[in-house]
Amino acid sequence: QVHLAESGGGLVQAGDSLRLSCAASGSIARINAMGWYRQAPGKERELVATISTGGSTNYADPVKGRTTVSRDHAKNTLYLQMNSLKPEDTAVYYCFADRILAGRRYWGQGTQVTVSS
Repeated sequence: QVHLAESGGGLVQAGDSLRLSCAASGSIARINAMGWYRQAPGKERELVATISTGGSTNYADPVKGRTTVSRDHAKNTLYLQMNSLKPEDTAVYYCFADRILAGRRYWGQGTQVTVSS
């Protein structure tokens, strides 16, 4: 079992920066890829960014160039640095962790990010 806990969300103004954290606990040694999704009101959950165990990253087009995903293996923590935030970035942000051999994806409870114009 893997437990994920996000933090760092809040209310910011357009153009500000924010760093989200996702602390992992439990069977973390068997985690493969990790990443972030977000869900805005009335919309489907969408992928934001992913990072592999080796550090390879992928970003969704709406956040590319403004966002950096990273993971600190020593602290068992995933990060999402978001810069130049826009009102359309407003959403609940969820981190996830995959355990491929177990065929499982684990989710955090989500953290709200609100960007005012």
